[in-house]
Amino acid sequence: MSTTAVSGVSNNSTITLNDFMQVLMTQLTYQDPLKPMDNQEFLAQIAQFTALEQTQQMNTNIQTLVSNQAAQQSIGLIGKTVNISTSSGPMSGTVKQIDLSSSSPTLTLSTTSGTVSGISISQITSVQ
Repeated sequence: MSTTAVSGVSNNSTITLNDFMQVLMTQLTYQDPLKPMDNQEFLAQIAQFTALEQTQQMNTNIQTLVSNQAAQQSIGLIGKTVNISTSSGPMSGTVKQIDLSSSSPTLTLSTTSGTVSGISISQITSVQ
């Protein structure tokens, strides 16, 4: 049994249809003519790739869903008083603004000591 190095494979953690086809064509090119690839094995590899691709799409869709849900939750906090935990201790303030430009929403609070921005939803301990 020989192994073949595939050059030009990117360092991404995702495999694309082109990557799969390149590996499959390499297998077909270097297979033993006296022992060709079994049809069942060939179909099993295609099924495995299809399942992998569907899992990757589902993961992307779940990430989008989680981001949308976090954005919707944060919009409901505008005007409400929240208690948060920070590195300097607990703090309380009213949510005045939400920034949705990054991957997760960040809040801007109006507190008795001024305005605090860059607060993540995970820092909220309670909503009043």
